Parts: sequence; C-alpha cells; structure tokens
Amino acid sequence: MTSTEARAPFVARAVPYLPLGLIAALGATLAYVVRLPCRTGGWNDQVTTYTNFCYSDIYPLYFDRALATQNPYFADVPFDKQVEYPVVLGEVMQLFSWIARALEPDHVAQAVRFYDLTVILLGACLVAGVLLMAAVAGPTRRWDALWYAISPAVVLAAYINWDLVAGALSMGMLLAWKRQRQVAAGVLLGLAIATKFYPLMFVGALFLLTWRTGRWRPFLVTMGSALGAWLVVNVPFMVLAWEGWRRFYVFSQDRGVDWGSPWLFFQNKGWPVLGEADVSTLGMVSLAVMCVGIAVLTLAAPRRPRLAQICFLALAAFMMTNKVWSPQFVLWLVPFAVLARPNWKPLVLWQLAEVWYFVAIWLYLVAQSPLNRDDLGIGDDTYFTAVWGRIITIAIMMAFVVRDVLRPDKDVVRQADIDDQAGGVFDDAPDRFTLQSAFR
Repeated sequence: MTSTEARAPFVARAVPYLPLGLIAALGATLAYVVRLPCRTGGWNDQVTTYTNFCYSDIYPLYFDRALATQNPYFADVPFDKQVEYPVVLGEVMQLFSWIARALEPDHVAQAVRFYDLTVILLGACLVAGVLLMAAVAGPTRRWDALWYAISPAVVLAAYINWDLVAGALSMGMLLAWKRQRQVAAGVLLGLAIATKFYPLMFVGALFLLTWRTGRWRPFLVTMGSALGAWLVVNVPFMVLAWEGWRRFYVFSQDRGVDWGSPWLFFQNKGWPVLGEADVSTLGMVSLAVMCVGIAVLTLAAPRRPRLAQICFLALAAFMMTNKVWSPQFVLWLVPFAVLARPNWKPLVLWQLAEVWYFVAIWLYLVAQSPLNRDDLGIGDDTYFTAVWGRIITIAIMMAFVVRDVLRPDKDVVRQADIDDQAGGVFDDAPDRFTLQSAFR
C-alpha cells in the first residue's frame, strides 16, 4: 500500500470537517473584528469601551493582576490582586505574559501583544471546540456545530475572557467518553475543571446515567483520571503558592451578587426573602433543588436520557442559580444546548436574548457610577428585561429537553433508531436501576 493510499481513509474522514473548521475560523476572525475599536486604543477610555461594545478582561488584567511584572500565584501583591482563576488559566496567562514581555519593552505595547496572543489561542480553541463538537454529534448531526462556530452570541462573547479554553477541553472530554477512552476523558475533564469550574457539573450527569445503567467501572476510571489530572496541575501551586492558589476559591465563596444574576433583580427590587437572604445560601439551595429534579427525571424517565441532555440541564441549572452570570457564559452552554436539542426555533429565541443582554450590560454599566452617563446608557428596568430574557429563553429550552426525555419519540436526535451517539458506554445500554423498579 502506498503512503497516499494509507492516508486516504483519514483524508476522507477529515474532508467533511473542513468547511466547519473554516466557518469556525471565520467566527473567530469576526470576534476579533468586533473588538478592534478597543484593540486600537479604545480600552483606555471606559466610556468608549462600553459604547463600542468591545470590553475584554484580557487587556486590563495584564496590568491589574501584575502580569506585566510578576508571575500569577507567586506575585507579591495584595490578596485581592492575585489572579482569580484556576491554575490552567493562570498558567496560560503566565505563558503569554512571558512572550509579550520578551517581544515588547513597553508595558502598554506588551498588554496589546498579550491580548493578540491570547486571542490566537482562543480562536484556535473555538475552531477545535467546533470540530470536536461535530465529531461528538456524529455524521447525522455534524452540521449542528455551526451554532457554536458562528452564532452571533458566540462571536460577541468569544474574547471577553478565557472561557473558550475550557470549552475545547469539555468537548474533548465528551468525544473521548463517546469513544470509550475513559482515561483520556478523565484527564480532559480534570483539566477542564482546573480551567473553569463549570465542567464539574458534568460529573453529576455521568454519575446519574451510570447509576441507571450500572456501568460503574468506566465511570470510576474516568473520575479517578479526572482527580489525578486535577491534582497534578494543582498540587504544585497548593504547596508552593498557597495564598495565590486559594484566591479563586475564596473569591468564588465571598463574591456577592453580581451582573446578570436573577438574585441581582430580587435585591434591586427589594423582594422579601429572595432579595434579603444570603445569596450564597440561596444559590446553593436552589441549585440543589434543581439537581434533585434532574436526578428524578434521569432515573424515572421511560427511556434513559442522552448524556448531552443531562449535561445541558445541569449546566443550565448552575448558570440560572449562580451569583453572577457574565455575558461570556453563553460560550459554556451553546454546544451542550445544541447537542441536547438542535431545534432552531428555541435556539434562535435564546440567541436573540443573549445578544440583547450583551448590548444591555454595557449600556447599563455606562450609566452606573462612576461614569454616570445616563445620556448614553439604560436604567434598571430596561437592563432587567435582558436578564429575564436569558432566564426565560433558557427555561423554555430546558422545558423542551425535559419533554424530549419524557417522550423520546419527540427527540430529533434519536430518529432512525439512534440511541445516544455521544453516550459511549451508555449507548444502547439496558437499565439496571430506575425509580419504577425501585418501588415495585
């Protein structure tokens, strides 16, 4: 067999993904263009940053977290100026700050170069995430990945923060699980949790479906690998830079209610209980209630739910009950929402709500102290229409997913005798435990 013949099968498999990769690269490029007004100097004027809708954490944190002079977690700065991200993101920031310092002597030029280098990585993560999502979806639903590649909300939010790194790792985890490579799935899950905390919600989804199917060995191997990977990247910082390492966890615990959260609405309007009680407790209790509901649904449904459906419901519950709901959190949910229910009507409705929120948050901030530019911004009531727009449209999608779980014949992914293309060991697995069997 010639080398050309040997490569042909791989080329044949790769060709269908090429258009998706190119469209994802277009989405990454458009996301860069959206922020050009700031990239060319607008970051130095907060009003201009907000009115041009081009804010990004990447540029200001280069200065505010001492990246221009010191290393994350080891920096000799006040505790509240330590990097407030898990260690994988902290080390990504460290790497690009080193390169920026080597390339540019001037601090301002370094920050711009730091932004450009970070955006290259994030763009690559978007492309990788789209291709991985397409592989997870399988040949019958491959083009659903276009929602992740170039949807308006993704383009607008792509470079606000480093979330796309965790997105690529999460999609890689899902593909490894689909292909029954549990060690790789665990390692990628552990790294994803060490990048952004939200992939921890997928542990619950895997646990519930494992409980229903009795496939404990793959689950335990995956969890062991995830814990091992998390420890490998975290323990050195826990030992050598404890104060810097724990900043993320202290910040997450102590952080008050913030932009985008429904709790902010309740506090702003002075609602009894919901607007007065401790937000951390309210959030944890409400998340626990929703997770119990997801568990009951998973174990009581007439047919085992798909993995993507439970991941979506768990992640949506986490976002809806959180103390903060930043614009870039849409990047967490898009691939799982599409994998759970690739129906364009509710997805379009949700995307419109996300775009409106993206516009509303910056117009709201420009009218807040210390800028107080009421002539350029919007007030509380208008802003909260955007907050509730996201909540309501995601709740609608959750309701449709619940319906699909309870009535599998309505699930468009399960047509043509397909069970769970992303399910790995769960695909076509018989039930070992359900609530019905437990109470017989």
